[in-house]
Amino acid sequence: MNDLSLTILNETPADADPIERLHERTFGPGRYARTAFRIREGVSHQLDLSLTARIGTLLVGSVRLSPIRIGETPALLLGPLTVEPPFRGRGIAKTLIARSLEMARDKGHRLVVLVGDEPYYGPLGFTLVPKGQMKMPGPVDPARLLVSELAEGASSGVTGTIRPDWQS
Repeated sequence: MNDLSLTILNETPADADPIERLHERTFGPGRYARTAFRIREGVSHQLDLSLTARIGTLLVGSVRLSPIRIGETPALLLGPLTVEPPFRGRGIAKTLIARSLEMARDKGHRLVVLVGDEPYYGPLGFTLVPKGQMKMPGPVDPARLLVSELAEGASSGVTGTIRPDWQS
């Protein structure tokens, strides 16, 4: 961020409505049909790991992390991640991701999964999930299923279907 002062804060319950309106504007009604959304609707995101980006008092971005299981292994699902269109290309999304991953690591989490483009998320520590190792319970392009190990070797031996973690 060069010309604007960005503030990253933990999401609070009061942020729920403004974030929902941001999701409506950026993702539209089709978001409800996506597999990742269907997983997230089965469990609440973790406020202690979810962040907002503000310029002054204006909410311009948000990232959420939700508890999931991959087989029987606990992990997190990153998303939705969104930034208001006029503020894109300024590093806000990457700042949100980096901070959320750092917070998750500091709290002892070991794996974060997302559906996205490897060229964008790769520099932030995400790699393509090896074929057949993990799968979503609905349609997802396997070339877009990415994982970030927050602890070295954390994804070794982890296999199975990704699902909400109701135990969290």
